[in-house]
Amino acid sequence: MVSKSQIKLITSLAQKKYRQQHGLFVVEGLKGISEFLESNFNLHSLFALEGYFKDKKPTEVTAAELKKISFLKTPQKALALFEIPEDLNNVEAGFQLVLDDVRDPGNLGTLIRLCDWYGIKNLICSKETVDCFNPKVVQATMGSLTRVNLIYTDLSHYLQKQELPVYAAFMDGKSVYKEGLPQDAILILGNEANGISDAVAENIQHKISIPQFGQSTTESLNVAIAGAILVSEFKRS
Repeated sequence: MVSKSQIKLITSLAQKKYRQQHGLFVVEGLKGISEFLESNFNLHSLFALEGYFKDKKPTEVTAAELKKISFLKTPQKALALFEIPEDLNNVEAGFQLVLDDVRDPGNLGTLIRLCDWYGIKNLICSKETVDCFNPKVVQATMGSLTRVNLIYTDLSHYLQKQELPVYAAFMDGKSVYKEGLPQDAILILGNEANGISDAVAENIQHKISIPQFGQSTTESLNVAIAGAILVSEFKRS
């Protein structure tokens, strides 16, 4: 049975300020929870329908109770709270993907999965980028958040200290298919509506783009799709 205080705590975690206050975030679904249980993240509490995660001794809930605490239209058998780790500032060597003010949770979740697929350990985010522990982001990552190192920082200050070549996606950049791309580099993707900010643009050495082959009137690609194409080219080269 889930108590009223537990319901209040869980539902409050939809907001960033309460996630930061309590140091907790929500993971839903059997696959996602299993991924986090097998990682270095610390479990705080686990709520599950009868018969699931028996070895973890969860708080057993009914389908009606699970619906009260779930952020999903269709609850997925279990919900867990994990502790937000304190150390999120360890940058590993190699390719870095940088996000300048990406606001959509689905886009960030997809980009985290992209990093996981291509073995990219470092995802550097501006402070304005959506919180990676937002329930919608966590759900979209399908567990990949356990394997990708996210850092939120002042991008201008961060980029000024980097020695890797800095590339960024621009509509008027050089075709990515004609560029000789290095294995180790920094690739910047901008905000869904406004692109890359002027302050961040000052640190960019190479502007690249994805050429349009059709006659469509579409102005741009979704940032997650563009990221997938560009990262694939860096890895392929």
